[in-house]
Amino acid sequence: MKIPMYQVDAFTDEIFKGNPAAICILEEWIDDKLMQNIAMENNLSETAFCIVKEDISELRWFTPEEEIDLCGHATLATAFIIFEILNYPSNKIKFSTQSGILEVEKDDEYIIMEFPARPGIKTQITQQLIKGLGKEPKEVYESRDLMVVYDNEQDIKDLKPNMEELKLIDTFGIIVTSRGKEVDFVSRYFAPLCGVSEDPVTGSAHCTLVPYWSKILGKKNLVAQQLSQRGGILKCEDTINKVKISGKAKMFFKGEIYLA
Repeated sequence: MKIPMYQVDAFTDEIFKGNPAAICILEEWIDDKLMQNIAMENNLSETAFCIVKEDISELRWFTPEEEIDLCGHATLATAFIIFEILNYPSNKIKFSTQSGILEVEKDDEYIIMEFPARPGIKTQITQQLIKGLGKEPKEVYESRDLMVVYDNEQDIKDLKPNMEELKLIDTFGIIVTSRGKEVDFVSRYFAPLCGVSEDPVTGSAHCTLVPYWSKILGKKNLVAQQLSQRGGILKCEDTINKVKISGKAKMFFKGEIYLA
């Protein structure tokens, strides 16, 4: 069996920047364990598996260690392949996912994703969190992830988290964020329990970041930057119950997986 596979750098217009995702295009679903093994073999933060249809396509995402409920950069990367390589007949795609129906639109070089908003609920700052991140934050909010707010961009850049300590915190991932100097807000994202120490650019984290910063800054349209080594820029819009996240993408390679 052969499976077409692509690797795309998302939230960037340059290769070796943004967040790389693998995309496997399927004709029908294969065994879950096989998809997990492919994701582990790729060893990227996410591998997406997609069955492309004219009405509602089907999309799933796997880290090297588990299937997840929502992934922004791999959704953007998958849409990029469908629009640019597979000659999809429309500039809009609907994906059926664990997080419901996600709508994605192509607008010139940008791909615009509409995701569910996930506002955080304020929670306590624990000593374990301080120990894991190495610096006490200003506030902490909980949604799928923990969102940890610091005073300024330099705080975010200077963090040197202890991944073994962060693994002791019962959460999917940890977002750290502050106001930005040249953009509205900045962030970094750590998910060691999922096999991802630091994710380069995390679209799904912005489902929590955007409602927070929209309220704090009094703006519906925001520009965000993720301060990982690779880095990435996201255009965001708060639409109350949903968030729109836009970015560019660049294909790195295409090929085939050979499975006996």
